[in-house]
Amino acid sequence: MAINPKLELRQAHSLVMTPQLQQAIKLLQLSNLELISFVETELERNPLLERADADEPNGMASDSSAAPLKEEQPDKDRAASEGETEAGDDGEWVDLESGNGVSQTDDLDVEPQDVFPDADGFTPGALKDSGWSGLTLRAGADEGSNLEAYVAETRTLRDHLSDQLVLAFADPARRLIGHHLIDMTDEAGYLQGELEPLAELLGAELSPVEETLQVMQGFEPCGVFARNLRECLTLQLKEQDRCDPAMAALIDNLHLLAAHDRVALKRAARVSDEDLSDMIAEVKRLNPKPGLKYGSAPTQPIVPDVLVRSLPDGSFHVELNSDTLPRVLVNQSYYATVYKSATGKQDKSYLTECLQTANWLVKSLDQRARTILKVAQEIVRQQDAFLAYGVRHLRPLNLKTVADAISMHESTVSRVTANKYMATNRGLFELKYFFTSSIPATLDGDAHSSEAVRDRIREMIEAEPVGGVLSDDKIVERLKGDGVDIARRTVAKYREALRIPSSVQRRRLKRMAQGASA
Repeated sequence: MAINPKLELRQAHSLVMTPQLQQAIKLLQLSNLELISFVETELERNPLLERADADEPNGMASDSSAAPLKEEQPDKDRAASEGETEAGDDGEWVDLESGNGVSQTDDLDVEPQDVFPDADGFTPGALKDSGWSGLTLRAGADEGSNLEAYVAETRTLRDHLSDQLVLAFADPARRLIGHHLIDMTDEAGYLQGELEPLAELLGAELSPVEETLQVMQGFEPCGVFARNLRECLTLQLKEQDRCDPAMAALIDNLHLLAAHDRVALKRAARVSDEDLSDMIAEVKRLNPKPGLKYGSAPTQPIVPDVLVRSLPDGSFHVELNSDTLPRVLVNQSYYATVYKSATGKQDKSYLTECLQTANWLVKSLDQRARTILKVAQEIVRQQDAFLAYGVRHLRPLNLKTVADAISMHESTVSRVTANKYMATNRGLFELKYFFTSSIPATLDGDAHSSEAVRDRIREMIEAEPVGGVLSDDKIVERLKGDGVDIARRTVAKYREALRIPSSVQRRRLKRMAQGASA
């Protein structure tokens, strides 16, 4: 068989993931906060992008001109300054020295701490001698001033511990170990991580690290630098001189305390019922998270991406939340001006690339918004019974059903529903909440949503009397009577997911509550 070189033409289909396509896919799965951060980064990188005003029409998205705005800005500033001068003639602006209402514009090259002397008898006229001649006070300034700018900074747990570290150790080596221990402490005051890796990192023996930790466990608030709940409570009890053998036995059996097993606790601590009640009350007065006394990380509120409101005819209107959609414009006029003045080939290539990137970003943002709206409308159409009547009417739904209805791929729907929230008349829900697995019916009826079944289990347990606590088997019998074909292990899984204790623990809790009320 002879081997000869030859040329062939072949035709094949393949998917090429261009950088623009990768960016569009990435934008789909970003949350609104991540999207705003991404757009802010692009605004800094791309000189042809600019932020649109909230009241600017969308039609100007590709015909924005920033250069004329910059040329007109001095006239606006001049008009604003003239308006401020006229307002000063009416008495709104008061000069500290003469009170004639004239707003002076001398150079302000003096630091505020150098202007205000400590001597008594200081008068506003001394400001002019110090070089601070443009200071004016506005009548009613409290209306326009930002009060948050005058609020003192909140001291964190780290700041409080660092101040005590300086007083506790004079040795620089111990201070270095202490700073690393502070870095390993979370906002609740617990020490995260092991001491052996820290000693290896610092090139020190384990004993000085343990000795430093033992000293720092006496810092305020009491209980910090504990490695678990038992150690945290023990540190607080030792501070109160209440860590006797009986109390130590109680702390060693916190799992029995959580299960409310008083018989086993009495046997472990070897105390009477009255003493055990006093010990439990004393433990409840301790702080399991002492670090939160100095504040925690601010909680970021969830802003919905989609708004759903009911209409008088019983239908639902779906719209995007415009507050979560960043508005960016492509400055075509600035591009034309700079491109004409560019002389180098590299400069023109850079400007062309920036223009293509800006146009693609605007297009990707628009496509993202349309896709989210399309998916949200189909979800509302599928789950309209839930919005009208509640969780009992939530239907089983998967990604494929929505994808086939709107002619999209399942992966696209999955990316759209990630980290997105919908505000409805029933509350605020993540879009993935509406996708639930199905549980078959006992007869030939429609399948039930797992979330609806979970809600039925919760209602059954909440309504059970003291003498009729429902076991998992009884819950299965009731659900099968309602037409839900479910196994006992599934009921136990749903109950644990709802953080509901077992029937034995619930019976014990109900009896304790009944005895306490009596």
